[in-house]
Amino acid sequence: MIGTLKQEANRFLANVPEEYVFRCCDGTILRNVKELGDTFKTMTDEAYVFHANKEKNDFANWVRDVIKDERLAKDLQKATNRAQAAKLVANKMVMFSKRLA
Repeated sequence: MIGTLKQEANRFLANVPEEYVFRCCDGTILRNVKELGDTFKTMTDEAYVFHANKEKNDFANWVRDVIKDERLAKDLQKATNRAQAAKLVANKMVMFSKRLA
């Protein structure tokens, strides 16, 4: 069980294959969840809304389809702004970092 949690944490924190990186409308390229969380803190509200709005949520889709974290994807789908999204990712990062300690 411990090995499985560690494997899940490593997979969550790892870089995705180059063909699955997230390309933001502002030119930022995201290779892992840590970069996603860091980008939420610094991106403009306009860039966030371009990717996350009533019609779509590219961040949630990427987390679900590429990172394979259904729970975080659902949480990101519900986030109403980038600060809330950043906090969700930060909380998940803390949880997985503890698993690797």
